[in-house]
Amino acid sequence: MMNNIGFTVFIQREIQRFTRVYVQTLLGPWINATLYVFIFGHVVGSRIDTIAGIEYIAFVLPGVLMMNIINSSFQQTTFSLYFKRFARHIEEFLVAPLSNFELMLGHIVGGIARAVCVGIGVYAIAIAFGAAGVVHPWWFLFYAISVSTIFSLLGILVGLWSDSFEQLSILGTFVIMPFTYLGGMFNSLAMLPEKVQWLMTFNPFFYFVDGLRFSMTGVQESNMGLGIGIILGLVVVFGGLVWWLFKIGWRVRG
Repeated sequence: MMNNIGFTVFIQREIQRFTRVYVQTLLGPWINATLYVFIFGHVVGSRIDTIAGIEYIAFVLPGVLMMNIINSSFQQTTFSLYFKRFARHIEEFLVAPLSNFELMLGHIVGGIARAVCVGIGVYAIAIAFGAAGVVHPWWFLFYAISVSTIFSLLGILVGLWSDSFEQLSILGTFVIMPFTYLGGMFNSLAMLPEKVQWLMTFNPFFYFVDGLRFSMTGVQESNMGLGIGIILGLVVVFGGLVWWLFKIGWRVRG
C-alpha cells in the first residue's frame, strides 16, 4: 500500500525546493534557451538552407529543449539528495513511513516536474520565434517524460556518490554537456563525414534528441526501435540500481 499522504507531501517539498529559487532553476534556463534559439536558430539559421526539408530553427529547437529537460531533471535530484545528506536531515526521510520505492519515485517526480516547468517555458519561447510545433504529441510526451526519468535517476546516483559540491558537476561538465552537443543538437547525421557518422549512432543522446525532433517535426534519422529500447533499458537499469542502493542504505545510513 502506498502512503498517499506522505508521498504527496514529499513531492510537494521537492517541487517547492526548485520553485523557491526560481531565478536559478527556471528563469536561468529560459534565458539561456532564448539565446540559443535566437543566435543559433534565428541569426545563424537565416543563413542556412533547410535541413531535411525544415527550417534550421525548427531543427535546432528540439535539441535545445532536450538539453534543458536533461539538465533540469538531473540537477533537481542531484542537488536535492546531496543536500539532504550534506545537511544531515536525510535521516528524517529514512524514518518516515515511506518505502524505498516511494522515496525513489518522489525524487523522480520532482525531477520530472522541474523538467516540465522548464520545458513549458522553452516551448513558449519557441512560439515567440515561430518555431514551435508538435507532429506526434504522444511521442513528444514519451520522450520528454522518459528521458527526464532517466536523468532524474542518474542524478540520484550522483547525489549518493558525491562527497562534495564540486563532484556534483563532474558528470554534467564532462559527460552530459559534450554528449548532448555531439548528439545532433545543432547538426544532422548527414552533415557529418561518412567515415564518422557511425560514431554518432553509439551516442545514446543522439536517440534522445532525434526522438524528440521526430515528435516535433516528423524528421527522423535514428532507428526508432533501437532508441526506445535504449531508453527503456536505461530506465530499468538505473531504476533497479537506485532502488537497491536505497534498500541497503548506501551512503545514506551511517
